[in-house]
Amino acid sequence: MSQKKCPNCGQWSVWTNNYKDRCEHCGAYLSPVEMERQDKFEKDKEKNEKDWMFYINPDDSSIVKFFKKSGNLFYTVFMAIMTFIMWLIAALPG
Repeated sequence: MSQKKCPNCGQWSVWTNNYKDRCEHCGAYLSPVEMERQDKFEKDKEKNEKDWMFYINPDDSSIVKFFKKSGNLFYTVFMAIMTFIMWLIAALPG
């Protein structure tokens, strides 16, 4: 175990290299910048999932869900074929 100086109160606290660790004295996060970065990452991830054109909303009707699942399937197959072709182009000359 290591120790880290609290950015809030200036006291040393036990730190397990986890961004959720808190100060033993004042209770503030020992890594507030990393905590903000992690929150931003999670919000961006959720936003990207919901902005995806084939995102299946639980409130969608069964027909819409069917077409979105079909879209996801065709997109996955298309990307697999394109990836294989790109790999083939890269592998053949070498």
